[in-house]
Amino acid sequence: MPKVGMEPVRRKALVDAALRAIGHHGSLTVTMSDIAREAGVSAALAHHYFGSKEQLLIETIRSLLRQLRADTVSALRAAATPAERLSAIIRVSFQADQFAADTIAAWLAFYVEAQRSDLVRRLLVIYARRLRSNLLADLRTLCPGDDAGRIAEGAAAMIDGLYIRQSLRSAPLGIEASVALVEDYVQGQLARCRPSP
Repeated sequence: MPKVGMEPVRRKALVDAALRAIGHHGSLTVTMSDIAREAGVSAALAHHYFGSKEQLLIETIRSLLRQLRADTVSALRAAATPAERLSAIIRVSFQADQFAADTIAAWLAFYVEAQRSDLVRRLLVIYARRLRSNLLADLRTLCPGDDAGRIAEGAAAMIDGLYIRQSLRSAPLGIEASVALVEDYVQGQLARCRPSP
């Protein structure tokens, strides 16, 4: 008989194991057995909690998105000005848990899967819209709407591009260098759209 209260613990362990397994394989070709082995449980138990590998992978994406959202909300609460809020959004995108090699590999694998799976595509569109919305909320207070939209798109593209570059591991940038690169872009664009004194 399973121990009471173990389900959330085991489900989280399986999601974490899925991230690691995807990171090691570099793709979603991992099996439920690979993930279960990584979590230290049986494949039957993994199937019991998630039903299928696809359901576990969807929960893994949702888990990444929930964590990113919670981190963003927390960082935005601590920021006082629009500039601080922009910086917080950028910094959260490169936090150590999100910018870890296994997590980056998982994000890229999910982007590939989005070409085949409507559900994965919808989840990644939610991420992209949320990032754009968060950036726009403060950019609109600092520059005209058209410029704000352009800068938000550029910053989001840089964030995604830095994840791709990091996955190549040929010339990886650290967290601080990645944050600085995106912040430099945003500040440069803001300086161009502000009227001269």
